[in-house]
Amino acid sequence: MRLAHMASWALALTVTPSLLLARVHPFGDAGLTRPAAAWARIPPQTAMPPEVRNLLDAKCADCHSSTPHAPLYRNFAPVSWLLERDILKARAQFNLSAWNRYTPEQQETLRAKMVAQVRSGAMPLPQYRLIHWNASITPHDLQVLTAWARSSSMPEDTSQTGSPADAARGRAIFEKRCTGCHSLTKAHEGPPLAGVYGRHIGSVPGFPYSAALRSSNVVWDRLSLDLWLTEPQDFIPNSDMDFRVPRAQERRDLIAYLQQVPR
Repeated sequence: MRLAHMASWALALTVTPSLLLARVHPFGDAGLTRPAAAWARIPPQTAMPPEVRNLLDAKCADCHSSTPHAPLYRNFAPVSWLLERDILKARAQFNLSAWNRYTPEQQETLRAKMVAQVRSGAMPLPQYRLIHWNASITPHDLQVLTAWARSSSMPEDTSQTGSPADAARGRAIFEKRCTGCHSLTKAHEGPPLAGVYGRHIGSVPGFPYSAALRSSNVVWDRLSLDLWLTEPQDFIPNSDMDFRVPRAQERRDLIAYLQQVPR
């Protein structure tokens, strides 16, 4: 009895501080302890194919939505702190509950970014897959996401069609649609793009290019950039990029901008 009593006290002294500290949010409050919301994590009116919706809801929405779901361990620090850190970082990248608030350009960029991160194995996070075994992305899941990423919901814009390439318009396109994965001077999901025109593919030191890109013997010029931006997987199969610029005029403008960006 004495031993059992001592064990109970030891458990209480361990668990109680953990429960109390879980009410502290060093990385921000992700809403783990709030009652479950009545609305869906991906709103019903969101324009999204049913198979894509089911996939994202099952394997992404625990972190990438306004309605997180976590088992009982969400109530115990420091595990709760790590959960909130990952969830808040995920929401900052994209929030499926607010998908309809993104512009068509933002949605297209985010779809391509999802595929790139899934293909590289960066998402779902390893620590998430360790606990949620069914969250691993299957080859079929990747096919579903890839098909979605390659579809375009952007309306056709013919206002500039046939006009000369314009680097100023290209800069606006770059800032609006490319900076989710690329910077001119720093490596993000993609390599830095300053001086990309005239550079060999896969030649930025230290960047983890895919094997397909590293083995290609291509120099970035007007033709190769146009083919790459039209359909990267057709140009270099098994590369990590799925972002497309389907409008020919936008490709010309973007290439004109990249051509003038110095190293």
